[in-house]
Amino acid sequence: MKVPSTEVQNNFGKYLKIASELEDVIITRKGREVAKIVPIEERTVIAEEAANYIYNDRWKLSYEEFLKMVENSELRYEYIDGEVYLLASPGYNHQVSVSELFGIFYNWFKGKKCRPLTSPFDVTLTKNKDNINVVQPDIIIICDTDKIDASGKYKGVPALVVEVLSGSTKTKDMVKKLNLYMQTGVREYWIVDPDKKEVTVYCFEKHDIADHDTYMADMTVKSKVFNGLEVKLAEIFTF
Repeated sequence: MKVPSTEVQNNFGKYLKIASELEDVIITRKGREVAKIVPIEERTVIAEEAANYIYNDRWKLSYEEFLKMVENSELRYEYIDGEVYLLASPGYNHQVSVSELFGIFYNWFKGKKCRPLTSPFDVTLTKNKDNINVVQPDIIIICDTDKIDASGKYKGVPALVVEVLSGSTKTKDMVKKLNLYMQTGVREYWIVDPDKKEVTVYCFEKHDIADHDTYMADMTVKSKVFNGLEVKLAEIFTF
């Protein structure tokens, strides 16, 4: 069954019941399929673009249910404030931005204590004992490699996180993840916007924003956490 997003938003209970008892409900926006409601242990999953339309606690899973769901799945998910996000495949400009920036980071951090890593790589961040989150940032810089367990899972907090925006993730990256990283001990957060060819850098102290700057045009991004780490925007946006 295909249903417009506005109809699902206005009659969510009705379509949740249909999905759990009868058939999958495919959510459309302007005629394009953006998400699907399917029964998963009587709960549901929010696709990236569907998150703009659905705001309902019934879309939430417990942390234990989330771990069970992804255990045998080949799809990529993030888990923020109890909501599950299915990660869509990124576009060309997004991937170019990630590749160029990671290359610069790799060369700058080579031989140093800290190490850059790219997605897909799970980062588990805990706001409190009842709010455990799992995200896959585009790039992270970790300085606590001792927090990687025997199975290769990372249990620490990155010093620096980079998210490259795309149309379907912009709200999540600029609002939900900003709040998540600020509250869980990340020291610096770069938001890279390939469309505007801008980079905004947030610095956090004591779970609050201590400073932020936006770089554009021919400017050079300067890290406040890693002294001497500088990146020209022209070296990121090479498309």
